[in-house]
Amino acid sequence: MANPVIIFVIGGPGSGKGTQCEKICKKYGFTHLSTGDLLREEVASGSDLGQSCNEVMKKGKLVSNEQVLALLKKAIHNNSRTNGFLIDGFPRQLDQAIAFEKEVSPCNIILFFRCSDDVMIKRLMNRGLTSGRVDDNEETIKHRLDTFHDNSVPIVEHFGEKVVSIWAEREPNVIFNDVVRALDTLPKGSKEVKK
Repeated sequence: MANPVIIFVIGGPGSGKGTQCEKICKKYGFTHLSTGDLLREEVASGSDLGQSCNEVMKKGKLVSNEQVLALLKKAIHNNSRTNGFLIDGFPRQLDQAIAFEKEVSPCNIILFFRCSDDVMIKRLMNRGLTSGRVDDNEETIKHRLDTFHDNSVPIVEHFGEKVVSIWAEREPNVIFNDVVRALDTLPKGSKEVKK
């Protein structure tokens, strides 16, 4: 497959990534890949990879980089007619980003949705009132934020000029205007995805 746009989307929990990803996909015709969704789909499929991932997750452990990369490669090759890929919540760690660029394709840009911890906590606590999600309680949220901060700083530092930092405490349409400005400057057809 030649010349897909690859966009990594990072931001703390409650930073508004999901809202912006939906808008980006609608405007640009990109395929939205969420590693969490890919894992759940693979487990549900009953494949060997899905069973292997399920065993790891049942033990409360993180699925290996190799398994996550295998899922992303499969999803990318299964969606070869897309304009590009919006990879949401990935990379979570710098080694994942380096492995992806080596084994799959370099990313064009990283959208980093920045938001204060206070705002993210407030958004997630409000979401927790209606979502029923067990991870939307204050203690778990603070732990998730600490993990995000620890892991995102090395990614942002490593990728430097590829990172577009977007202040995410504004109205969604104002934020999206900044996203559009960033994405409209991307060069078209700059690389090849490895098989």
